[in-house]
Amino acid sequence: MEADQLLIRVAGGDQKAFEDLYGLVSGPVYGLVRRVVRDPAQSEEVAQEVLLELWRSAARFDPGRGSALSWVLTLAHRRAVDRVRSARATGEREQREARRGHGPAFDQVAEEVEAGLEREWVRRCLDRLTALQRQSVTLAYYDGYTYREVAERLRLPLGTVKTRMRDGLTRLRDCLGGAA
Repeated sequence: MEADQLLIRVAGGDQKAFEDLYGLVSGPVYGLVRRVVRDPAQSEEVAQEVLLELWRSAARFDPGRGSALSWVLTLAHRRAVDRVRSARATGEREQREARRGHGPAFDQVAEEVEAGLEREWVRRCLDRLTALQRQSVTLAYYDGYTYREVAERLRLPLGTVKTRMRDGLTRLRDCLGGAA
């Protein structure tokens, strides 16, 4: 049976006619799509979409305007070109995003600015401590010494260092509380 007659029967919902039409046009549809799309997996997907569209839209076929095979191949060509354009647009969009992504992210910049402001605020608060408190806190928190090591370096009793640290940290907390 000829493709035109099969397509007319498919428009009427004849599943057997669709099976026969499928066998007749699936090879040429895949071949055309494969030449346009080039990727085998994508080509199979597009060909299946075309054949599904063929089942759904068979009633749109007008035998007075051309052959069924020409109509089916036109559907296939349009769908294949759409897929290629879509893939190209996606690739271009990803390239634009990648080019934009080379600069630091907004959040990264904001975090760096915020960290800089916090460091400045801590420096100001450290400057408000007494020299002895600042020295103890700096040795412990910036240089990494334990309380005992701070006491040994400063040649002071451990209890004195702990008191300075407690008082210094309390003043820092109060000062930094205004930064939040």
